[in-house]
Amino acid sequence: MRKSNIRRGAALGAAVALVAGMTAACGDSESGGGSESKLGKDDVLTITTFSDFGYDLLIDQWNADPDRPFTVKHTKVADWDPWKKTLTQELQAGHGLTDIVAVEGDAMPQFVSEGASDQFVDLSDSSLDDRWVDYAYQAAQTADGKQIGYPTDVGPEAFCYRADLFKKAGLPSDREEVKPIFATWDSYFEAGKKLVAALPDTKWYDASGSIAQAMLNQTEFPFQTAENEVNIDNPEIQNVWDTVTQYSSTLSPQVVQWGEDWTANFRNDGFATMPCPGWMFSNIKSSAPNVKGWDIVDAFPGGGGNWGGSFLAVPTQSEHPEEAKQFAAWLTDKDQELAVFEAAGNYPANVAAEEALAAENATDPYFNDAPTAAILASRAAAVEPGHPYKGDKYSDILGLFQTAIQRVDEGSSPEDSWKTFVQAVESLS
Repeated sequence: MRKSNIRRGAALGAAVALVAGMTAACGDSESGGGSESKLGKDDVLTITTFSDFGYDLLIDQWNADPDRPFTVKHTKVADWDPWKKTLTQELQAGHGLTDIVAVEGDAMPQFVSEGASDQFVDLSDSSLDDRWVDYAYQAAQTADGKQIGYPTDVGPEAFCYRADLFKKAGLPSDREEVKPIFATWDSYFEAGKKLVAALPDTKWYDASGSIAQAMLNQTEFPFQTAENEVNIDNPEIQNVWDTVTQYSSTLSPQVVQWGEDWTANFRNDGFATMPCPGWMFSNIKSSAPNVKGWDIVDAFPGGGGNWGGSFLAVPTQSEHPEEAKQFAAWLTDKDQELAVFEAAGNYPANVAAEEALAAENATDPYFNDAPTAAILASRAAAVEPGHPYKGDKYSDILGLFQTAIQRVDEGSSPEDSWKTFVQAVESLS
């Protein structure tokens, strides 16, 4: 997840130029700081991220600059799930964490809840209030206004599709001509039936879990009410369940997303479409570097949706909270988020960076010269803020829901798997 070599030369150039001005980065107001760093040139500020936040070049260039105010040590964990476990354990222990920690967006609600937020430094800074898109910024804000995270990216969703397989199956393949296929979920699934009938060895989408996630991202209250009461007996979540499990045996390859079989399907024409936030672009490229035919359509069934987005937070156990706050602010400023998009494809949460990308109108040769920045900007405008509502148990229930979908893929009946899901949700404390 989140790794790419899209226009790495441009990213490196941007990073070099940016770091040239970094000597005062931990003291100027634009970067969120208000005082000189207390760390010396031989001191180390630590940060932990997961997957690929696109920070490698930026941090390497920072550390190579002889005028740097301090050195940064970056630890990168492969996936969110193991990092979430470590993060939670070490927050509870009160020690062991780095100065800056990355938090996945779906899990942020549990950290902004009453009590848990006390374990993080308040990053509030009035000069930064308009830096990020509101729905991302506010997602890391407690009820009393404490800001415990700076947004790194967001995940407006387009759809990636194999134009060559569409053409082979007799479907439209041009980027504009395929838009009606992705107009609604009904039109999307109907086209899928045609493709799998014409190409029996190819499924319509990459995984049941990814389609479930895409549909969940358009619901208002999937798992909890606005008062944070658990409620899975509602028509929104039932519609997602019924739809995804209905097509499990016909349109889905019935593999676990991110698993070996999922990755192999990129190379063996195993599927033809997949929901695509910006960070997914790099997964496709790394999984199928030699496959031709991928394209991206500026459309999404039912309107829009956001999948992904993360934050940088500073635990109170940090020995350098002020410098950590300032460095996190620098990493999420306009130029750095632009460099991250260049390096890893992560679509910025920074408003100025989004505007710059839209104006640039960059294209990507891997995706048939699709105007990726413009497409993501269009998809970002289609996102309905607040959908889905993410209560304090959202991340945990989402995991149980995806496991229930997986059981159906593995042969369980939808009825039995749903009962097991309900029991698991009821057992949450």
